Amino acid sequence: MKISTKGRYALRIMLDLALHNSGELVPLKDIAARQDITIKYMEQIISPLSKAGFVLSLRGSNGGYRLARKPSEYTCGDILRCLEGPLVPTACLEGNAMDLCPRADECATLPFWKGLNRVINDYVDSVTLEDLVNQQIASYDYVI
Repeated sequence: MKISTKGRYALRIMLDLALHNSGELVPLKDIAARQDITIKYMEQIISPLSKAGFVLSLRGSNGGYRLARKPSEYTCGDILRCLEGPLVPTACLEGNAMDLCPRADECATLPFWKGLNRVINDYVDSVTLEDLVNQQIASYDYVI
């Protein structure tokens, strides 16, 4: 499984919004400048996040984006799935694909793939956006 650029950038955009979570709208151009992502590409990423209800938006000269919920209420898994779809290591675990696989009942490797799938999803669902915010803040906490 490989996370696409859109998935990786979605996490960065959501983290940026969480770090600048003052209740005010954050212009897309500000996020683009901080994250070094083109506005055109960001629009392709922010649209599914908005449709999923992860961000609230307002168009116009005073427009921008902000988180729809608290950072603690988003998991990295939710954000990644919004852009990537199911986070499965093999196609046979996606949707009803197991019903279509004629070898599912006798597949010796299926338990391994199910275990890997469980570990991946348990991990991405255990890390919240708030965890990433705290990690980012801690990395700037220097004591001299």
